[in-house]
Amino acid sequence: MQITDIRCWLVEGQHPRWPFKWRKGLDGSGDGTPMHKKPLEAIIRVDTDEGIYGAMRVPQGPSVMSLVERRLKKLVGQDPLLTEKLWWLVWEIDRVEEIPVRHLGILDCVLWDIKSKKAGMPVYQMLGGNDPKVPVYASTITWDTMDEFERHIKYAMDKGFTAFKLHAWGDAKEDARLSRNLRKWTGDDADLMFDGSAGWDYVTALKFGRVMEECNFLWYEEPMREFELGSYKKLCDALDVPVLAAETPDGCHWNMATWIQLGALDMTRTSWFFKGGITGAMKVAHLSDSFGMRCQVHGMGLPNAQICAAIRNNDYYEQIIMSEAQIDNLVELGPLAIRDGHLTVSDAPGLGEDFDWDYVQRTALASV
Repeated sequence: MQITDIRCWLVEGQHPRWPFKWRKGLDGSGDGTPMHKKPLEAIIRVDTDEGIYGAMRVPQGPSVMSLVERRLKKLVGQDPLLTEKLWWLVWEIDRVEEIPVRHLGILDCVLWDIKSKKAGMPVYQMLGGNDPKVPVYASTITWDTMDEFERHIKYAMDKGFTAFKLHAWGDAKEDARLSRNLRKWTGDDADLMFDGSAGWDYVTALKFGRVMEECNFLWYEEPMREFELGSYKKLCDALDVPVLAAETPDGCHWNMATWIQLGALDMTRTSWFFKGGITGAMKVAHLSDSFGMRCQVHGMGLPNAQICAAIRNNDYYEQIIMSEAQIDNLVELGPLAIRDGHLTVSDAPGLGEDFDWDYVQRTALASV
């Protein structure tokens, strides 16, 4: 099998249907495109000599277009089934290109789309296969008031969610009050998590970690920027609540190995978009498993759903909740539909994205 073409179209996207905020200091939903303009996305497609193709839609369209035109086109003629080989070739490009971390895994995901279709098997089974029915945790946005948190959490509970993660305000005192309230609202049996979104220094992170212990949270996520591993090691040594970290650093499993060696985390983080595609995400998951560590999949989307169904040492699929209407809409998400707090990953071959190619070519702003 050979790659015969790698194409890319620049297309207009849409601003989020349900805009939201993160903690103070962080931008919220969307990619920062002003409201009077539409965000630009890319649709990348890899064709083969057997008529099987893979495709996906990704944000940051102009830079993806540039990467395809200048670098990825050179991989035409390669065997798309050799995902390991091509994963390494992309990292060779990264050595001279310094590819944005979110773009490192785009080609890899498209190749797994092809590989799955060729085999006639779902991706998660080809990756090993654990369980297509994956529990889901409700991952909050940052609402303005305590009452809004309570209302949305309880609404999600009524829809079958039993696990919840806070993205709070970034005020340690108020966030502590919210965390204690969350335990009261959900009861003792719910799995709870807190995401600090890298907002604190070591002293605040340590003091807040005591609240996490008091409330029996499942994990305490990214309280500090993921630069100074010594501070993370001190935090892990001082706390009993598991610290979840290494979400955003570049370097895939090589970087994760350093975090593990230094004892700077208790649970690892993986995703297709921060760890170099599906191949990179699986390397992190298996590395973690070899140390007896849980590896929590970060974020939503079709590739991440397949990873969740493939590995044993992940607990949940992450689903952001934004409003009551959006929570109601979760059952309408096709292959990512959530019912009774669970996601059932499709057994169909491929990642599940589908495109009207006539429409794409007719409306694209540019193409490679």
